[in-house]
Amino acid sequence: MRNILGKVAFFTAFTALMIFILSPIVWILLMSFKDYADVIAYPPKFLFTPTLDNYRDVLVGAGSDTAGEAAQFRQYLLNSVIVSGGAVLLSLIVGVPAAFALSRQRIRGSDHLAFTFLSFRFAPELAIIIPLYAFFQQVKLYDSYIGLILAHQLITIPLVVWIVRTFLADVPLEIEEAAQLDGCGSWRVLWLIVAPVIKPGIASAAILAFIFSWNNLLMGLVLSGVSTRPVTVGIMEAIGFDQIRWGWMAAAAMIAAVPGMIIAVYLQRYIVSGLKAGIVK
Repeated sequence: MRNILGKVAFFTAFTALMIFILSPIVWILLMSFKDYADVIAYPPKFLFTPTLDNYRDVLVGAGSDTAGEAAQFRQYLLNSVIVSGGAVLLSLIVGVPAAFALSRQRIRGSDHLAFTFLSFRFAPELAIIIPLYAFFQQVKLYDSYIGLILAHQLITIPLVVWIVRTFLADVPLEIEEAAQLDGCGSWRVLWLIVAPVIKPGIASAAILAFIFSWNNLLMGLVLSGVSTRPVTVGIMEAIGFDQIRWGWMAAAAMIAAVPGMIIAVYLQRYIVSGLKAGIVK
């Protein structure tokens, strides 16, 4: 009897948690298929005639005005791909050797240094965004892809260093020592011997870093201009001076969420292993 009650309680709690997590996503999805009258209807309509007009306006545009907005939104998507992809690539180039050095080299206080890297991820962005904005204005990095990629290192490098360093801890030292006996230097040992072994760890670090970079709002809101605005900021253009285009905003949000959804579905095992290595372990 206790086992049955325990299973019922667990199932009830799990169902309630899933409803709590998924209800906002489902609500936005339903809103993206509503016209404006159905969106603002009170009480809310759960039975309505779905329409694809919002997605058409976001991606293609119905007229000359909306066609320009659709082209802008596609540019915002491209900006996010460039910034997030560039940030992850730079983080891997810098973070993997850094993780290797912290894991293998006898550096005094390496554990404290590694935790310092991780603490950058916990630090509130509001504490550094204004000084960063002033600095970027001085060095002409404001509204540039390079500036945003460098700023996103505060998000991506801590994840890469911490996750890769944890995976490196499971690699036997004998493999590296054998390579060194054959004349391999530290760089060749890292890229030719160790990197293929920890490829799942590097992949999970890159995936998680990309997701966090893609979803970031504050960096793009403060440090980007018209030419480099990411999609998370572009969605806010649905807020006008006279009304909020809820259907357009919902459709844009669902489109912007597609890369993360695809990654979560098809690369789930890498994400889970990365979360276990970087957080639980």
